[in-house]
Amino acid sequence: MRIASPESRPRQSKMDGENRDRASLGAAVLAGGQSRRMGTDKALLPLVAGGPPMLRVVLDRLSAVADETIIVANDRPRYAELGARVVPDLNLQVGALGGIQAAIARSAHDHCLVVACDMPFLSLPLLRRMADEPRDYDVLVPLIPGESRQRDDGLVYQTLHAIYSKRCLPFIEKRIAEGRKQVIGFFDDVRVRTLDVAEISRWDPHLRSFFNANTPEAMLVAAQLIAQAERAANG
Repeated sequence: MRIASPESRPRQSKMDGENRDRASLGAAVLAGGQSRRMGTDKALLPLVAGGPPMLRVVLDRLSAVADETIIVANDRPRYAELGARVVPDLNLQVGALGGIQAAIARSAHDHCLVVACDMPFLSLPLLRRMADEPRDYDVLVPLIPGESRQRDDGLVYQTLHAIYSKRCLPFIEKRIAEGRKQVIGFFDDVRVRTLDVAEISRWDPHLRSFFNANTPEAMLVAAQLIAQAERAANG
């Protein structure tokens, strides 16, 4: 099911930090992966020497838009030191779909913003833009150019940078029971609203929100981007 994109409807901007009229929002960081490509727990790695762990960076960014942020992970006792509630997957071996299921089910809020733990450049303006969208949807998800098995038109749903409502749960549970793990498989059963690249670029011009620091090489690129930003800030 698809509903009108936000560009076709009027909206109020709260980019000045006035969030008191916004409906409550939960957030969740999926950190239950095996980190095979990294070779160690990527969530606890700093982006730069002496810096905070990447998971801490993601949690801090989400705290600016969410009323509560949880971590979805299994057998990660060190995550509790970061001050967020840690909840386990409800179904193992079903990948990201199981993490999204746990996030929605365990969140105390009707809508939950779900991101991955390896996204160090989340754009606060974009997160606020998404948080401020009227909640007459079940999934609010960016749709940007890229390659995947999701679609054949050169666009990719950023399912781990999306807001999901609790109405999604029975449809996710049905997919899992049927052994189908693709996240977008339940989208036809719910109200999906997309943000296109033109809208996203207003808040995140370089689309760095969707950068995944999930390999040693990607971590090096992340460190270089941070150094470039620091040099630009210092003139």
